[in-house]
Amino acid sequence: MNQNGEGNVEQEQPLREGWNCRGVRGATTVEGNDTESILAATRELLYIMIRANDIRQEDVASAYFTVTHDLNATFPALAARQLGWYDVALICGLEIPVPGALTGCVRIMIHWNTDRSQKEIVHVYLREAQSLRPDRDTIPTIPLEEIEAAINGSIDLLEGIR
Repeated sequence: MNQNGEGNVEQEQPLREGWNCRGVRGATTVEGNDTESILAATRELLYIMIRANDIRQEDVASAYFTVTHDLNATFPALAARQLGWYDVALICGLEIPVPGALTGCVRIMIHWNTDRSQKEIVHVYLREAQSLRPDRDTIPTIPLEEIEAAINGSIDLLEGIR
């Protein structure tokens, strides 16, 4: 029952024993301050983060997207909705404009419930954002065709819903 005593409300599943909420980080750079460039780069980054860590949507608590001050054409979180994350809590923010910092950058922090240790988490840095974490120079190889097929399939599905 809900708080008004009505209906049958689905119960939240408790966090499984041995599971913790872990942060999964990623960043990429965008070629231009336009909607399609921001969404395309964000979808690519998010898909690679999901695939590299085998993240299931139902295990995601929330995701935080930030952009540098020069990217304001759209909300990058829309890319997650385009990939089917309809029930995940999403929010966007603006990075602190530190002088000399990387520009044209989208960052993502996924709060993920998992049994993996912090050392097992794969953080993903693409394009110029690799300079943010040079210690994270390797990511699992994912064929470009797989990324494009997954992204295009999600967008086609979204188009069909409208």
